[in-house]
Amino acid sequence: MPALDSTLQSIYDLVLRRNPGEDEFHQAVREVLDSLGPVMAKHPQYADARVIERICEPERQIIFRVPWTDDRGRIEIHRGFRVEFNSALGPYKGGLRFHPSVYLGIVKFLGFEQIFKNALTGLPIGGGKGGSDFDPKGRSDGEVMRFCQSFMTELYRHLGEYTDVPAGDIGVGGREIGYLFGQYKRITNRYESGVLTGKGLGWGGSPVRKEATGYGAVFFTDEMLRTRGQSLDGRTVVVSGSGNVAIYAVEKAQQLGATVVAVSDSGGYVVDEKGIDLELLKEVKEQRRERVSAYADALGERARHVAGGSIWDVPCEVALPCATQNELDEAAARALVANGCLAVAEGANMPTTPAAAKLFGEAGVLFGPGKAANAGGVATSALEMQQNASRDSWTHEYTEERLGEIMRGIHERCAAAAEEYGAPGNYVLGANASAFIQVADAMLAFGVI
Repeated sequence: MPALDSTLQSIYDLVLRRNPGEDEFHQAVREVLDSLGPVMAKHPQYADARVIERICEPERQIIFRVPWTDDRGRIEIHRGFRVEFNSALGPYKGGLRFHPSVYLGIVKFLGFEQIFKNALTGLPIGGGKGGSDFDPKGRSDGEVMRFCQSFMTELYRHLGEYTDVPAGDIGVGGREIGYLFGQYKRITNRYESGVLTGKGLGWGGSPVRKEATGYGAVFFTDEMLRTRGQSLDGRTVVVSGSGNVAIYAVEKAQQLGATVVAVSDSGGYVVDEKGIDLELLKEVKEQRRERVSAYADALGERARHVAGGSIWDVPCEVALPCATQNELDEAAARALVANGCLAVAEGANMPTTPAAAKLFGEAGVLFGPGKAANAGGVATSALEMQQNASRDSWTHEYTEERLGEIMRGIHERCAAAAEEYGAPGNYVLGANASAFIQVADAMLAFGVI
């Protein structure tokens, strides 16, 4: 990592002291601080008002017990989290993640990223994140329902369309959102559609919300390529993951003329040189909830499954990491560069390690950081909030058009800020600088908050 100036280094040291053991949060903060040197030099008022220190400290951190009963009648206990990080631009907005890896440091890293991601959309939403160490995989619908009801029985008191609006994330899809919203409605005796996003289309949901994060990452990638007179048409693409974000990144990439040759899950990856059969992938992952190995089994010799290993060893021109944090390390980045990769865009949150991101920059590979490239999901969540507030419902075509406009706007903001601060084409610096200034200016306007 590059050395920080003394002011930024002292801020980072403070974050380390006050948040011990939270490695992912430390990494997210450092990635932003690495970009802010030229911003602080141009705008010393931010240092004088200690805006960065304030942004790095969540406005509120909520931790609670989630007791529930499984199908065998055994009581289980999990831990729930909601970090309401920053509301300078609007109500807290960010997903809920249900996964065994969830602990306070993960939620804080995600919430911190969400502040800047949400600012880049240009929509009036602040940053927050939440979740639990509960794992919905292998659980019956009844077990998931009882867990969600217990989780919401505590969380509901902290939510509201003008206060905090969660959505889904890893492990929280339409089923979980339905159970959570049902319990919120039951407890409050109010039908507040705008309190949760990612809802079903029949009860307040937005068209394209399910597809939005994956679609948005591909839109952003195409915009990056266009700065070099290129496009996704005819490109070979590798997408890590096979969940919601990955599936719809595959779909949009194919619609734009690319050939997606590989997807993955925690058990390994599958390679299909003819191009991923999207309908089969949806059947395996969304309907049957099986491993990607079942995709290869269904196609016989056409596709091969590799247990373990690195999907980034598969040659491609465009890489879309859409699984989880720190999945793409320096060794993987070297493999991608050696195989002629042109562009990388993060569909997941912080899937690329700092060393890998640095290597992409040195090799001239276009790199779209998650806070910019995967902002389509939260942008469409905000569009869902707009529809709920106006008791309206938009068409799929209109909502996707709005999503495309937002992603192009994010790309323009990042590119312009990178140019202004002396690093043309550096989307990491551009995203961090542009988003930070917007949040910082709002905080200065509000006084000492």
